Amino acid sequence: MYGQPIIVLNQNTRRESGKKVQFGNINAGKAIADVIRTCLGPRSMLKMLMDPMGGIVMTNDGNAILREINVQHPAAKSFIEVARTQDEEVGDGTTSVIILGGEMLSVAEPFLEQQMHPTLIISAFRLALEDLLEVLKKKISTPVDVTNKDEMMKIVRSSVGTKFISKWSDLACKIALEATSTVAMEENGRKEIDIKRYAKVEKIPGGTIEDSEVLNGVMINKDVVHPKMKRRLENPRILLLDCNLEYKKGESQTNIEISKEEDFAKILRLEEEFIEKMCNEVIAVKPDLVITEKGVSDLAQHYLIRAGISCIRRVRKSDNNRIARACGATVVNRTDELREDDIGTECGLFEVKKIGDEYFTYLTKCENPKACTILLRGASKDILNEVERNLQDAMNVARNVMQEPYLVPGGGAAEMALAQELNEKAKSITGVHQWPYRAVARALEVIPRTLIQNCGASTIRTLTALRAKHAQPDNVSWGVDGETGSIVDMKNYGVWEPYSVKSQTYKTAIETAILLLRIDDIVSGTKKQMEALNAPAGGASSAPAPQAGPED
Repeated sequence: MYGQPIIVLNQNTRRESGKKVQFGNINAGKAIADVIRTCLGPRSMLKMLMDPMGGIVMTNDGNAILREINVQHPAAKSFIEVARTQDEEVGDGTTSVIILGGEMLSVAEPFLEQQMHPTLIISAFRLALEDLLEVLKKKISTPVDVTNKDEMMKIVRSSVGTKFISKWSDLACKIALEATSTVAMEENGRKEIDIKRYAKVEKIPGGTIEDSEVLNGVMINKDVVHPKMKRRLENPRILLLDCNLEYKKGESQTNIEISKEEDFAKILRLEEEFIEKMCNEVIAVKPDLVITEKGVSDLAQHYLIRAGISCIRRVRKSDNNRIARACGATVVNRTDELREDDIGTECGLFEVKKIGDEYFTYLTKCENPKACTILLRGASKDILNEVERNLQDAMNVARNVMQEPYLVPGGGAAEMALAQELNEKAKSITGVHQWPYRAVARALEVIPRTLIQNCGASTIRTLTALRAKHAQPDNVSWGVDGETGSIVDMKNYGVWEPYSVKSQTYKTAIETAILLLRIDDIVSGTKKQMEALNAPAGGASSAPAPQAGPED
């Protein structure tokens, strides 16, 4: 009786528990970090990824690579989530966060092998994180003057320097700074910089990367609806609508029964009068250019041409909002509610240009645009996609510095300085906690170490020299020159990173390591797979089921 095993879990679920899971998680984290490791620093390699549809992605952006990789292991999946969080939160440092997270797990492994309890390791990691952020803020970061153009260029250049676009870094920095400062708004003492919505990147294959620019206005891939309309207007009065300039049709099918022939003519006349009334309401406010999100019927085009008004239809809602911010117009929903102050007058030039085979509408020379379009030119679509990803990172860096104007030295200098501080602090910690605490300091060195590895210098020698530098007081800014692998003072070398990116990287990496160390059981339901395997053989087994009927 007592010898029989009691089965609690369903037969179809697989359960792994204890040390096996913890080491499995650690190995998954290390594996993901190894994929990304060569993508750090200015000498980084690109990864080429094929998606299931046959498209190609070439990039060294940690987040973009991990987005395309399909992984099986649950811990590896949560690691990939981390890169996405980092990208959404601060927009840069996705590669560092994965490498650091993998290293944190890797330094925890020997403690687990020595039978140390995970909660002890976790509390030491937590303590290290708190101390680390305090040291970063008080001792290592320096305030920056956001209005100083050269300072800002230096910061953005350190983000761009590790990317594909580094060859055109001056141009990229200029574009990123210009776009970010254009969309910056101050409302009720709160600074709002919405790059995602109001700094649109338009990619047009052809030309060279040097032709890329930030327009002081908006560009959309549209042409005027009628060939007779004007394609160039100076100081236009712009009206933005999000309603149809055509007869309203019934939502669902509407039937009209007509008994007399005159009634049909009457209905047609009503439709025409309705459109004429709408057009007259539009013409009454004397716009030069009408842009609508919906359709414009042929009859409405006729009335607008007679009034000498150009018209663009079916513009995206997001584009319409950008145009509204750039030229000071208000998007109007109904034509009978039009007022004079809905008209946008801040745009200096409207023109339609032909690039390649397509027409593009430019609304430029705006007085004080709060939205802009970044026009990217380049040899092929793949190159443009990569350049766009690099620019997004650069713009995010500029935004982070504007919102939190503190800098830390780049090139692994901040990590080495923190490692040194944590080693000093570990001496004052008693008990078993101090070993995992020291391990965090060791893990931080992975960033300068990877930088040295990626440019092919001697790792041990350089790292030892760097440690010796940081052991002396007031040498916080010494780091690795990512191009040559030699040791340089970042203050003179001019590589800086925003404080917000760095602190977010440490928080995210250590918290993820803590999260994965906490897991000691993985239960995975493999029921569907089992069914699929048993399907051919189990044809007969499902036959007796109907007998259960009467018992119910």
